[in-house]
Amino acid sequence: MKFAQACIESLATALPDEVLTSAEIERRLAPLYQRLRLPEGRLELMTGIRERRIWPEGTRPSDASAAAGRAALARSGIAAEQVELFIHSAVCRDMLEPATASFAHRKIGLPATAQIFDVSNACLGFLNSLTIAAGMIESGQIRCALVVAGENSRPLVEQTLRTLVEQPLDRNGIKPYFANLTIGSGAVGAVVCHEDLVKGRPHRLIGGTARAATAHSELCQGDNHGADALAMQTDAEALLIAGVELAQATWREFCQTTGWSADTVDRFVCHQVGSTHRRKLYEALELDLAKDFSTFETLGNTGSVALPATLAAAIEAGAVQPGHKVGLLGIGSGLNCLMLGLEW
Repeated sequence: MKFAQACIESLATALPDEVLTSAEIERRLAPLYQRLRLPEGRLELMTGIRERRIWPEGTRPSDASAAAGRAALARSGIAAEQVELFIHSAVCRDMLEPATASFAHRKIGLPATAQIFDVSNACLGFLNSLTIAAGMIESGQIRCALVVAGENSRPLVEQTLRTLVEQPLDRNGIKPYFANLTIGSGAVGAVVCHEDLVKGRPHRLIGGTARAATAHSELCQGDNHGADALAMQTDAEALLIAGVELAQATWREFCQTTGWSADTVDRFVCHQVGSTHRRKLYEALELDLAKDFSTFETLGNTGSVALPATLAAAIEAGAVQPGHKVGLLGIGSGLNCLMLGLEW
């Protein structure tokens, strides 16, 4: 896919105030750690995640998405009335019907003329939505879109802690639940528009490549667990191997599509899983780790929010400068991989 006129006009995050450290999670898992004789500090040592944030109880995904959407519009030179497409792109949704975008649309105060819907594709939903918005802009269907994602990790983390403490699991039995403890909460929003609407320097979406490896769709699965909880089980080791293999094939096609290479990219932003995943990915793709920017250490894995929120943090920190070529390397369970080129 290639784009010529679509730009990210503004990008903003909304993050919870409450911090949940890996040390606090292990304190709550003390009965399990004592029974299985697990060493303290194991969670942070294996993942590199010191802490993650969680929304207050009762927070809906639409609340988080709306907060990020309002923040993106506040940074934008585009008014809410100009938004013609609105997408909620998170894993988390308020309910199956209606679309969570309906609730967030009302909370933000977007016009009735905006087309709204949800896009769900595990941790790739936000990037997928960028390509949908860009494609509609390129085809002349719309001129401006607002893409948001709001992830709420509290129900999953709380249910996982209960399961690990209450169930008589052995060391092998706890492995499918380990990835759940890395999940954090957050929200992100982006105004995507035609270059003619940009008042300052245009931040251009160049194009990219998507690939699927659905033979591995059973390696990470999540679902509802009762009325107010979530459940997820992950074969983390197999997922890492299959994910890196898929990323290698996608990276080769990405370079052919964009004409970019490892040397021409100024900054890489990946999906934020943890230290081991990052190291393995960069080694396999033969990329310079010094070009990476990460947030997993303090935000954990925030699902569809992780990559765009990290991009926003990199811009805020000055790690992404005007004119920089940025490689967005997304991957999600399914398995699906989407890599996009952005010229900031």
